[in-house]
Amino acid sequence: MTRFIFITGGVVSSLGKGIASAALGALLQARGYKVRLRKLDPYINVDPGTMSPYQHGEVYVTDDGAETDLDLGHYERFTGVAARQSDNVTTGRIYSNVIARERRGDYLGATVQVIPHITDAIKEFVTSDLTDEDFVLCEIGGTVGDIESLPFLEAIRQLSNELGRDRAVFVHLTLMPYIPAAGEIKTKPTQHSVKELLSVGIQADLLVCRSDRPVSVEARRKLALFCNVSPERVIEALDVDTIYDVPVRYHEAGFDTEVLKRFGMDKGREAEVDLSVWRNIVQRVRAPEGQVSIAVVGKYTNLLDAYKSLHEALVHGGIANNVRVKLDWIESEIFENDETTLHRLENCNGILVPGGFGGRGTEGKVAAVRFAREKNIPFLGICFGMQMAVIEAARNLAGISGAGSTEFGTCKDPVVGLLTEWRRGNRVERRSESDDVGGSMRLGAYACRLAPGSKVAEVYGNQAEISERHRHRYEVNINYRDKLEGAGMVFSGMSPDGELPEIVEIPSHPWFIGVQFHPELKSKPSNPHPLFASFIHAAIENSRLV
Repeated sequence: MTRFIFITGGVVSSLGKGIASAALGALLQARGYKVRLRKLDPYINVDPGTMSPYQHGEVYVTDDGAETDLDLGHYERFTGVAARQSDNVTTGRIYSNVIARERRGDYLGATVQVIPHITDAIKEFVTSDLTDEDFVLCEIGGTVGDIESLPFLEAIRQLSNELGRDRAVFVHLTLMPYIPAAGEIKTKPTQHSVKELLSVGIQADLLVCRSDRPVSVEARRKLALFCNVSPERVIEALDVDTIYDVPVRYHEAGFDTEVLKRFGMDKGREAEVDLSVWRNIVQRVRAPEGQVSIAVVGKYTNLLDAYKSLHEALVHGGIANNVRVKLDWIESEIFENDETTLHRLENCNGILVPGGFGGRGTEGKVAAVRFAREKNIPFLGICFGMQMAVIEAARNLAGISGAGSTEFGTCKDPVVGLLTEWRRGNRVERRSESDDVGGSMRLGAYACRLAPGSKVAEVYGNQAEISERHRHRYEVNINYRDKLEGAGMVFSGMSPDGELPEIVEIPSHPWFIGVQFHPELKSKPSNPHPLFASFIHAAIENSRLV
């Protein structure tokens, strides 16, 4: 019998509902339960695929090609459960589906309304595509009181009644601010948030209270009294220096224990909790044996959530090598008009150029690639970063002075061009410039065959074929392969049909690899992605030469 845990947030946004959901999922796993995590997003976009990273952070891509909220990355990193298209839905997708049904006549002439039609569609999403999961943790985006989230709150209220209270639990995450002038933590914002939730018919079963300092027993008792929960179910959630300490802290605060008690499932499970994996990860993060510096040359560096999975994957690479990874986030445009600014890269041990879209800052990225190549600094190019590496090699190694990408307009030698046709298994996918922007990229997991004896084959443990996740609209032009390989850049990973370049490398360089896919999406703290583990190892070796 599947049980449902609904996680809502109050007082302010960005409190960490995604981390709380992921950590609780990890704790339930540690007790031997099978979990699934889902996200309900109240914005009207069908998915975040067309949104600027400055608006909503990174777009997380699943194996089955869904463009989803970045919280699904937290879910995967903490639990290892692969997210799917059916694990993230938005107001836009719900309304789009309902309107499509109305146009087909599925509602038999009924007046289509928020209740019951929209709420029924939300409930259908929450309960569909499940097998034998013990728990489904469902995070509701936004903050209680937002008009956008009201249909979702009404839907989970209805679902709780339909399932029965022994199969549904409500967790409410709030902020308990400290007021310096008063010298105390205030409970009133949480009280008002719980009251707001109660006004839509939902009684919180557990309160998770974010704070930058310990919450006194008296404050917890006060909250319990006014919010109609037991004091044991007011869970302290203190700020931590690494998110990977959250499962341990939540367990010590009794979060998972109280959830199981609320379900009447707490008997005989306590002895089975083994959090040694998380404690070991935290130990490596807090007490590394050394440090390396990595320069990340991108175009969204003013909002680090735009590179959330990348940041975590680099941390994982450090964990694999027992070093701290110090990141220098650099806006690529600073390298475009003044080459003397490249001195900022001189003291780094590795250079990474991540994914991105559009022409802004591209020449700065090309300059960073050239610096890494000529100075023998370990280099990793991801998606757009690989394309910039190919353009740099074409210009400066192969002598193709007009090399560029059609993404930025017409160019003499389009070494990177619009991807219009590709294979997905036995199916051919086609796109054109006139297609909608949303959902028109090569998305999700695709196979890649590695060249035997190549550096990247060594990195992947000499596997013949790998599978990685993609999100891109432009592709390296295979017609320039011979010129590039003749100049020293090897195409060491190709699609199974041999048509699409997936990986390039320069064998004469200590460590220079570009990949068309996004390896950061599959990295986990307990299982760092081999590319990041190898890249950080190369950075360590480079630091010893400086």
